[in-house]
Amino acid sequence: MFLLLNINMSRLKVLSKHLRDVYQGKAPAGAIRSTKWPKVRKAHLEKHPTCAVCNSTIQLEVHHIVPFARDPEKELDPDNLITLCENSNDGVICHLLFGHLGNYQCLNPNVVEDAKIWNDKFNKRERSKNK
Repeated sequence: MFLLLNINMSRLKVLSKHLRDVYQGKAPAGAIRSTKWPKVRKAHLEKHPTCAVCNSTIQLEVHHIVPFARDPEKELDPDNLITLCENSNDGVICHLLFGHLGNYQCLNPNVVEDAKIWNDKFNKRERSKNK
């Protein structure tokens, strides 16, 4: 009984996240994730625990480079994933800006290269001095 409840609660969490993503325009309504997705996501975040752009560790999203709705075969492919944040660190929501070019219904095929370029800029920037 408890195992069945756990499975249903796990699936309910996945469905709840999917409905939130659909509402926010992050995923099409017909795209349901694999039941293996939570484990793949967790493993990815253990290996890549910071935002690829700003190095944040807060409100991390595992972004699909090629959206899983466009190519379901790549949904669980580790080479198709990149960690981006949604916490507006320093005024930037990296998942929205770099992963989706400012619109969750768009995609950025150059997200990996852009993340590397902007991570280098974030790491090398000079802070203005308070006078």
